[in-house]
Amino acid sequence: MYDRGLGVLEKYGLTAKTVARGRGSLICETEQGPKLIREYWGSPRKMEIQRNIQLHCREEGFEGVDLILENLDGQTVTTDGDGIPYTVRDWFVGRECDTRSREDVMKSVRALAILHKVMRIPGEREPAAEGLLEECRRHNKELRRIRKFVQGRKRKNDFEEKLAASISFFLEQGERTTEELEHSGWEELRKKFPDSVCHGDCNQHNILMTGRGPVFTNFEKWSDDLQIRDLYQFMRKILEKYSWNRELGYRMIREYERERPLCAGELGNLKLRLSYPWKFWKLANYYSENSKTLISRKNTEKLEQTIRLAKPWQNFLDNFPEK
Repeated sequence: MYDRGLGVLEKYGLTAKTVARGRGSLICETEQGPKLIREYWGSPRKMEIQRNIQLHCREEGFEGVDLILENLDGQTVTTDGDGIPYTVRDWFVGRECDTRSREDVMKSVRALAILHKVMRIPGEREPAAEGLLEECRRHNKELRRIRKFVQGRKRKNDFEEKLAASISFFLEQGERTTEELEHSGWEELRKKFPDSVCHGDCNQHNILMTGRGPVFTNFEKWSDDLQIRDLYQFMRKILEKYSWNRELGYRMIREYERERPLCAGELGNLKLRLSYPWKFWKLANYYSENSKTLISRKNTEKLEQTIRLAKPWQNFLDNFPEK
């Protein structure tokens, strides 16, 4: 229903004046400004820590983050009459970062660097569920299994023909990146930033452009990890849309460093993250886990684009800036 979850507002002492749909949420104008209501089935403890991270950012002077609210009982997760858990958070009037606007991109990168400077928070929190090296090794294993399967099929559809012909190239790149990561000293690098926290899902959908600057939202995937992970995520999303334009990518790095200079280890880690074939793995894994007879034309087009961008991607990495 349109108003599903709206009733939890009374447990925050709030009343909705207007209601609009958001991405899997309700955006309400209340007497205390805009609020967003969304179902939440995760750990209440993690949501409490998320609120503390957001409060820390605001207390340190960075206002551009959403904020999980506590209800009148001091809880961050509120269950409605149907037993469905929700969160309510401060929200903002704005629009998503426009990836077609280089001005939006540069403003977002610079704001991310400022956010990272304040997201150095001592204390015990939940570590990342899986380290970068373990994740790359797992994906390589999955790609090897998929290669064996798809290349062994006698009758292949269009998607499978393209996947079978290209998978060795991307797997080799993934294995090369993993080997370089093993010898990169990334564990020592992580120890240099023991208090760093990252957003964990830094893309254009989670950055709102408002009258007072970029606002970062939806911190549900936060983790104790190198903050370069956020910069990598945002850069990859943008550069895939710009055919791995070198000038744009290097400008993003320079814009970030205007606020938060990167050490040689961080820059090297950024290159390694950008070197792994994440987009190809995602398409191959989706194929592996779903029906082999119902492959959409859209996914075939995504695969074609990923293959087409392999050369500019390699060119970008071959000329990556160094300290």
